Amino acid sequence: MAEEKVVIKINDNGSIRVNGDVELVDGEGNPFKVGKSFSLCRCGQSSKMPFCDGTHKTITFHSAPRAKE
Repeated sequence: MAEEKVVIKINDNGSIRVNGDVELVDGEGNPFKVGKSFSLCRCGQSSKMPFCDGTHKTITFHSAPRAKE
């Protein structure tokens, strides 16, 4: 059985969406409880760090990076 490909998407003006079977750990190696799909904060203002709580919408966070060829 082939392993599921993990996809990490940087949403325009929003979070980083992670889809797939991954382990998320803190700086000391302690695991966070996550499912196969979750969003990470990019604006730095979430009350649920490192997870997104939608605060980027209320502070009008703007960032839309694009991959270079």
